[in-house]
Amino acid sequence: MKRSIPAAAAANFIHPEFVDPSFSRAVIEWQKQHGRHLLPWQQSREAYRVWLSEIMLQQTQVTAVIPYYEKFLQSFPTVFDLATASAESVMAHWSGLGYYTRARNLHQCAKQVVEKYHGNFPADPALLEQLPGIGRSTAAAITAFSYGTTAAILDGNVKRVFARVFGISGYPGSKPIEDHLWLRAMALLPDNGIEAYTQGLMDLGATLCTRSSPACPRCPLQTRCVAFAENRTAELPTRKPKKQPKEKQAVMLVVLHEGQVLLERRPDSGIWGGLLSLPELDGMIDLGKDATLASVNEQALHKMLEKFGVAVTTRTLPTIEHGFTHFKLHIQPVVAELLKRHNEVAEDKFVWMNLSAMRDAALPAPIKTLLLSLPEQSSILI
Repeated sequence: MKRSIPAAAAANFIHPEFVDPSFSRAVIEWQKQHGRHLLPWQQSREAYRVWLSEIMLQQTQVTAVIPYYEKFLQSFPTVFDLATASAESVMAHWSGLGYYTRARNLHQCAKQVVEKYHGNFPADPALLEQLPGIGRSTAAAITAFSYGTTAAILDGNVKRVFARVFGISGYPGSKPIEDHLWLRAMALLPDNGIEAYTQGLMDLGATLCTRSSPACPRCPLQTRCVAFAENRTAELPTRKPKKQPKEKQAVMLVVLHEGQVLLERRPDSGIWGGLLSLPELDGMIDLGKDATLASVNEQALHKMLEKFGVAVTTRTLPTIEHGFTHFKLHIQPVVAELLKRHNEVAEDKFVWMNLSAMRDAALPAPIKTLLLSLPEQSSILI
């Protein structure tokens, strides 16, 4: 009778057929000579800095992360500073980086590291995985770079490298394929040099084994790469089956009064959770297949504006499109200049803010871009 591997043991099971010490040696030697060594977070093994960079780098390019990383460290140089910061300050520092759940988890994780571990990140990947926003691969990377812990990573770049080198077909995000890749990742771990090996896999995927136009002639794994030998680099890794993205629309109000704009705090869950944004008219609506953008309901618009004050002028601006992972959002901005505003609007979920403060406000990127452009559109404000 075939025995299954218990779940707890499967995470550390080494598949004997996949063991190949020459693989890790090739990666380590290449990384030491040709890999990246000057990234800001590589200048310290401090777990806080490594953790911060790994969270920011999830689904985000290095060039986009660097300025955010440096700004974060200026404002929150230690995990204690981050843990005691206000949620609004953390979100403001993250504004524009996207995937805002990461920022909320980052803040909660910092608090738990301070409360449970007195500000010291655990060296055990299994303990790190229990903290908000840290998955198996991220935990392995943090402990490898901070403490030299031998643990396997399997982010998007590594999946692409493995899929091509070993000729693995099938979408890497599906559980059967991902489980297979984890077996490979565990079996290929080196006995020594885990830092260079882990960084090397990341560097290969980011700089040579890219999604399009991979630099195969410079790759240290070219001679063993199945995709290169079979001319399949364009088809591997197998792409995720496409679904038609949903189309949604939101009418957002740009309510202005004496150089200030009315902003609304969004709920912690959902899109742009925890950020400030513009009040929405009737909420977000699904457009449905082949539907055209809905027109602004003038009656509902004026009824909502009455809550905020006495409007002098209203006008619409060009529609803004913003893509999310699973849908495209069409934002219809409506600018309303108030002659007089109701002070009672300044309740917990609403805040009046100077237009001059928009650059540092905790706003979604498209909303920030819109509001920063308003002073240049002088015709709107008269």
